[in-house]
Amino acid sequence: MTGPKLLISCLALGVCLIAWSVLLTLNRRRRFKQRRCELLNAPLSAEWDKLLEKNFPLYGKMPEDVRHRLGGYVNVFVEEKNFEACGGLGNLTDEMLVTVAGQACVLLLNGKFGVFDALHSVLLYPGAYDAGSSIDRKGFGRVKSQRLGESWGSGSVVLSWAHVLSGPALPGDGRNVVIHEFAHQLDQCDGIADGAPRLVSREEQRKWAGVLSEAYELHGEYRQRRKKLVIDDYGATNPAEFFAVATETFFEKPKKLSLRYPQLYERLKCFYGLNPLEWR
Repeated sequence: MTGPKLLISCLALGVCLIAWSVLLTLNRRRRFKQRRCELLNAPLSAEWDKLLEKNFPLYGKMPEDVRHRLGGYVNVFVEEKNFEACGGLGNLTDEMLVTVAGQACVLLLNGKFGVFDALHSVLLYPGAYDAGSSIDRKGFGRVKSQRLGESWGSGSVVLSWAHVLSGPALPGDGRNVVIHEFAHQLDQCDGIADGAPRLVSREEQRKWAGVLSEAYELHGEYRQRRKKLVIDDYGATNPAEFFAVATETFFEKPKKLSLRYPQLYERLKCFYGLNPLEWR
């Protein structure tokens, strides 16, 4: 075969390989979307439904249509996400997977956020765990600290299984580590943890920024005046933590939040497409 003919043959082969690769990728994506759609529309199994009834009391108060939607997201989350047992937790069980998924996916029911598509893995420890010490850029050491959960922008969430159970066990205390850390996941979708998750329009972004900033400042004032807080004290750390703690409060103490921060409650209601006040 002469040089030009060989070159043409190589180019033709290359084009065929590229076309085959593109078709393979498109077919894989099509099957992925089809499978996700099937899972979203499938009812939760009776066994998993009982697990959520037992471990997530708020689930039992939701309207039937909300429960059905949540069940579909749980199906997807459990199938698509990788769970890892850490710190001597032992074997992972359906109870662990479903209990985490049920609490996390309540944040997705407006249908705008996919299924935490940037998330790859959930790491479960049996209880509070030590965050490893490290050296920062200035050469200073960071002291080890015990944590109940973390959300990493790289696509992982770390949780204490004991607190996955204890958080929803006391509805009304405003604390839920799963909801807190997965609210951070939503916040981190745009690459920055700043309390301003990705919103659909500039108008929504403008409204959100104004309301969140005002509520954050008001929370700080209440804290300084030692007034009884509706949103946990930890929310004063920074706007990102305020968003996560406010989200916990929205689901756990909706009436108190709506009375103390009516505009914030309305923004969160619009953002999540839910109104927990109607569930009680």
